[in-house]
Amino acid sequence: MPTLTIKGIPESLYSLLKRRAALHRRSLNGEIIVCLEQAVNIPAVDPDTWIAEADQLRNRLALFPLTEPRLRRAKAAGRP
Repeated sequence: MPTLTIKGIPESLYSLLKRRAALHRRSLNGEIIVCLEQAVNIPAVDPDTWIAEADQLRNRLALFPLTEPRLRRAKAAGRP
């Protein structure tokens, strides 16, 4: 099994990883492996598919279009 050494890790990141490892009852090494697996297994997002899904959701929720004039009025009203 390959070995990897990480040098120069910031103390704050190291502390966060140690805390996460304890929270999940894993070793620091185990927690880092889980974090790396999650980071590299994020599926690629197709912009056209994402926009189509957003449009479907907007239609299903019957949301009004967010236009520049509507945004200006909301800002002027103090963003209720």
